[in-house]
Amino acid sequence: MIVRFHIDPAGEGQYEYRVSHEGEALYDDSGLDSIEACVVAATEGLGQDAVAAEVAYKGIISGTYALASLALVSAQIAQHAVQTTEAIEDAWR
Repeated sequence: MIVRFHIDPAGEGQYEYRVSHEGEALYDDSGLDSIEACVVAATEGLGQDAVAAEVAYKGIISGTYALASLALVSAQIAQHAVQTTEAIEDAWR
């Protein structure tokens, strides 16, 4: 199965995430100190049925990543999510 990580700001310097599959919430957490921490925590909670995850920051999907990639390059995935969201937000202005 492919899940989605929904990552959002949750106050000054804080972030929250929710993991869903086909629109149904599976688990979540808040109060994390970075987007990368959200990616790592969300990945750690995945069961063996998950093979990949779509990563969405502030409602904008930045990509779909294989489970192994999520664990190995979480910092780059977090950075890509921020850059993608910023580029799209700038285009909307």
